[in-house]
Amino acid sequence: MTDLQALGDDPEENYEQFLAEAIDTGCVWALEGEEGFALCPSVDNDELDVMPLWSQPEYAQLHCRDEWAEYEVVPIALEELLDDWLPGMHSDLMLVGVNWNHELEGIELEPLDLLEDIDREAAE
Repeated sequence: MTDLQALGDDPEENYEQFLAEAIDTGCVWALEGEEGFALCPSVDNDELDVMPLWSQPEYAQLHCRDEWAEYEVVPIALEELLDDWLPGMHSDLMLVGVNWNHELEGIELEPLDLLEDIDREAAE
């Protein structure tokens, strides 16, 4: 890794970092395998799937192990995330996991809440 600091144990700090870096770089990162994107059950509602996203490829790469060992880190343009992915995930009743740490711990939120937070952060 370059100058990147590992994501910490404070989900709120990791979320704020996600917002700032996503806006700064115009890109977020996901894991994609042969059967699609990496998903896991929600901690709060096992009826819902969560798609984790990271603000840096190195953070995503840390999770290419165990059941995701064959997955690859793929970029998603921020504009595409806001215009297509998040509304689609909302329609599909999915949640978004943001900048989960090495233990796969972090915030799960409604896709439209993330969209609003990115829009608000970008406007500041």
